[in-house]
Amino acid sequence: MTRVPLLAGSRLVVVTAADDALVLRPPPPGDAVADVGAAVRDALRFPLAGEPLEALVSRGARVTIVVEPPQLPLPGTEQDPRQAAIAAAVDELERLGIPTGYQTLLVAGGLARRAGGEQLETLVSPEFARRFHGHVEVHDVEREDLVEIGTSNSIPLRVHPSLVRTDAVVVVSAAETVLHGGPAALVGAASREVLRAAGAYSLLETSASQGWRLGLELERALVRRVPLIGASLVLNHPRFSGTLSGYPYEEQALERIVRSPFRHLFRMLPGALRAYVLRSLPLERSVAAAFAGPPSVAHTEALLRGVELRGITLDRELDAVFVGVPRTTPYLPRERPNPLLGAYLGLGIALRLWRNSFPLAEGGTAILLHRFQRHFSHPTQQPYRAFFAASRTGGPEASALAAAEAAAGADVRALEAYRAARTCHPLLPFVDWDGCQPALGRLGHVIIAGCRDHAAARQLGFVPTHGIGPALTMARGWTERPPRVGFLLSPPYFPLRVASD
Repeated sequence: MTRVPLLAGSRLVVVTAADDALVLRPPPPGDAVADVGAAVRDALRFPLAGEPLEALVSRGARVTIVVEPPQLPLPGTEQDPRQAAIAAAVDELERLGIPTGYQTLLVAGGLARRAGGEQLETLVSPEFARRFHGHVEVHDVEREDLVEIGTSNSIPLRVHPSLVRTDAVVVVSAAETVLHGGPAALVGAASREVLRAAGAYSLLETSASQGWRLGLELERALVRRVPLIGASLVLNHPRFSGTLSGYPYEEQALERIVRSPFRHLFRMLPGALRAYVLRSLPLERSVAAAFAGPPSVAHTEALLRGVELRGITLDRELDAVFVGVPRTTPYLPRERPNPLLGAYLGLGIALRLWRNSFPLAEGGTAILLHRFQRHFSHPTQQPYRAFFAASRTGGPEASALAAAEAAAGADVRALEAYRAARTCHPLLPFVDWDGCQPALGRLGHVIIAGCRDHAAARQLGFVPTHGIGPALTMARGWTERPPRVGFLLSPPYFPLRVASD
């Protein structure tokens, strides 16, 4: 028997796994570039395709730099490498004769809560903030002066004015998924109609991603108006230090954590204090490579490189998988997740990070380790209440959700709260639920192990259980043979590749 430490909320749960179970550990962080800024500058001077930055801009031009809030990957770091990348792009523009006063930093946050002062501080370093004299624009999907630059399958492609009323556009992002980074940054600076349609079956494959196609359409439409170039980073997994040194990559680290007496002391702390301790753990995130070119080209190359560096390969599909859900949200500011956000972390992110095929067999079981309590941080998570109000026991009904979404999209007070940066857009909960559908369409059951709010689990169509043992017993009872069970050590969530026959 193997003892496996899993992070569930703010708790460190030790699960006893059978000898034939698979402990899914990501590979350790790869080699890092010594100077992120130099790597980005070199990439902009020698892109994979197209003209270099110096050929796209002229002295005294106005340039818009598109960036995304550093929401993914999880866990986040205080000193994110994207800060150095943004600074490098700004410095390169200054070298080409474009002072910061002629530069606009456009924060493309999509439907998430609009970045306020505290969130903007996470985008750049304090030193950069002091010397940057340009404009900072936080995208508002509801602003009335969005500019239409084309259509895609009857969807009007309307974007922030600073993407059009400029002399050039530079996209600086990290290649996390097909919906995060590269052309997706342009989607994050578009209208609610574009964002609502920007889904993906897999977060690592472009073939079945409407979000990727919309990003490409936006990129092509913008190129016809202004010069466009992108820089994409390949981020390594974070490297912990101290007590969690080597977790979750090294088997010795897992054994050390299981045997540590501090684990029992940590368990006795109040939940809020445990969450504070976890946020305070020192960790470092580095960059493996940087690429530049048309945003779609640079992003694709960086994403493929990231999958190779951070992913693992399964020889065949699993029958059941345990997924720990941390006490955080996939959006900024980091908060305690409500049940829908907890489901989205496990089903919409962890189980959508796959290539080749879905990692679980048809009708398999996903076991989410989460308390699933209906706690909605006020006022930032208030739109999620409308989603739960429209749910019914046994799973949300499509007709009720459609009516609730239409009402939410027309809720003047909710839209005003979004525009004032007090909460997320009222359509975001419905987008999150749609992000869970690719996994739910393949799974037979979703079990919430350690659930404290059974009604909330049943409202989403899930099976609540009090602990891990009953959840595993259920998973075994739903198969005609001994199930192939995997334990996903996370965060960080990492790519899963299924070997082709």
